[in-house]
Amino acid sequence: MRKINNNEVIEALRSCLPYGVIGLHEPTFAGNEWKYVQECLDTGWVSSAGEFVGRFEKELAGFTGVKKAVAVVNGTSALHIALKLAGVQPNDEVLVPDLTFVATANAITYCGAIPHFVDSEEKTLGVDQNKLRIWLNQISKPRNGECFNSLTGRRIKALIVMHTFGHPVDLDPLLALCLEFDLELIEDAAESLGSYYKGSHTGNRGRLAILSFNGNKIVTTGGGGAILTNDEELAARAKHITTTAKVPHPWKYDHDQVGYNYRLPNINAALGCAQLEQLPDFLRRKRQLAECYRTAFELIEGIRFFCEPEFAKSNYWLNVLLLNEGNEKERDRLLELTAQNGIMTRPVWSLMHKLPMFKTYPCMEVNTAESIEARAINIPSSAFLGY
Repeated sequence: MRKINNNEVIEALRSCLPYGVIGLHEPTFAGNEWKYVQECLDTGWVSSAGEFVGRFEKELAGFTGVKKAVAVVNGTSALHIALKLAGVQPNDEVLVPDLTFVATANAITYCGAIPHFVDSEEKTLGVDQNKLRIWLNQISKPRNGECFNSLTGRRIKALIVMHTFGHPVDLDPLLALCLEFDLELIEDAAESLGSYYKGSHTGNRGRLAILSFNGNKIVTTGGGGAILTNDEELAARAKHITTTAKVPHPWKYDHDQVGYNYRLPNINAALGCAQLEQLPDFLRRKRQLAECYRTAFELIEGIRFFCEPEFAKSNYWLNVLLLNEGNEKERDRLLELTAQNGIMTRPVWSLMHKLPMFKTYPCMEVNTAESIEARAINIPSSAFLGY
């Protein structure tokens, strides 16, 4: 296999980027951010009450096509509540991609449950349904309409799928798999606001999905997240337990169960409303940047630009370069070289089963995830870099 010409890679990147130091993913504030935040400051509604939270939730639901969106403080808290609403109990196992951000696995442990790591496919960078089906056929044991792990004796309650770097995973076969094995499907759509699977926005296949609005996401509230659902009863429960489970009353502080102070502050929601107004332009610009990268890397041997699967339309949240197998040793050289040239790049996350707190948890063979981890590089993806 031909060795990668690192100079060609730098030239290809620079052909799509402006001069100067370029970050990985920076927010764009070019709309009504100042106006809406100033309104919060002027009126004093900066915390847990105010008009922007409800407005943000309504506009999120409208954009994604779900019936209800419940805004919370971050994507991790959204996952925590989604898992609880899905019925995940202490000592349950939850299937989760080994190739994911640590928050996905952390949220499982917040429920006292056990992450069970599964492999990904290179086509989507998400869960490989074929390998997972084979694995479940080997280890699962049905009992009273539920799925149990014959190796550990624990109930396997749910599958979390993650739309890696904004690219939708192949949801329909995974939903069918969940129905076959009596599992709840939860979509970790933290990175995929503005991404579509077979014409529907991500977050519409499972009963529950989540979004993140961290500072590096396509739309930011500074810190923030949301639970998405088409089940209005689940939405009402989500709203209740994320607002300390307070029983509505003009002055009494009565709470009817253990709740969580996961409310998104009004001032953050104000920022989010301004960002959502610009989302169509952000998506247009990011797809233009992705097309520039695709063209620039088309003829460079040994490396390729990762493109959306044919059934999806991606937001290209974080753009990805994939080295060909056999060129793994070039990854760190490229990371060093891009840094020297003022272009911020990053490897993907360390696989979950390699982290010290998760080393003893169940894990199927994850050779594809290991290969992706060794070969993938994230490159600059800010919306303002597009035309």
